Amino acid sequence: MAGLFDWLMSLPPAALYAVLALAAALENVFPPLPADSVVAFGSFYAARTHGSALVSFLATWAGNIVGAMFMYAMGRRYGAAWLAKRFSKGGADAQARLDAMYLRHGVWALVVSRFLPGIRALVPPFAGALRLSPLRAGAAIAAASGVWYGFVTWMAFRVGSSWDELSARIASAGKTAAIAAGVIAVVAVTVWRVRRRA
Repeated sequence: MAGLFDWLMSLPPAALYAVLALAAALENVFPPLPADSVVAFGSFYAARTHGSALVSFLATWAGNIVGAMFMYAMGRRYGAAWLAKRFSKGGADAQARLDAMYLRHGVWALVVSRFLPGIRALVPPFAGALRLSPLRAGAAIAAASGVWYGFVTWMAFRVGSSWDELSARIASAGKTAAIAAGVIAVVAVTVWRVRRRA
């Protein structure tokens, strides 16, 4: 990781923004990619070199949406069987949870699910496999990505000169967002069940 950060620091601003966009896009294709760390560090470095918070955010946000919509298109083209095969390692359970959430709560389940580790990478291809309209799927993905990467960029430009401090804050925020999304999902399912029984 240190080598990657050194390389990022050697880039001119335009190339740095392009790398941030690429990392955010590839996160959807290769979920193990540490895109949050790359984006946080890239934005952190841009802030230290008088870069633009707005350009950093827009590059990251646009890249993430493009990558997500690519996976949406793959899910739409190849369907549920491809999705199950693609995410066979631990993905079946996540797919079942996402399926149940979507059937109960519609597009809002997709927005909330983008904050849940282990599920967020499934959202775009799942939306495609369900043949959700590109506009609805894109809006859900854009909303969640905008909130998360807006927060990451804001933190990178606001924190002091300590990368360790920023890294710790982003990790903590990720856990908090996952817990909050999980609580929202549980509350929504509980409310739905109570209404259904009533």
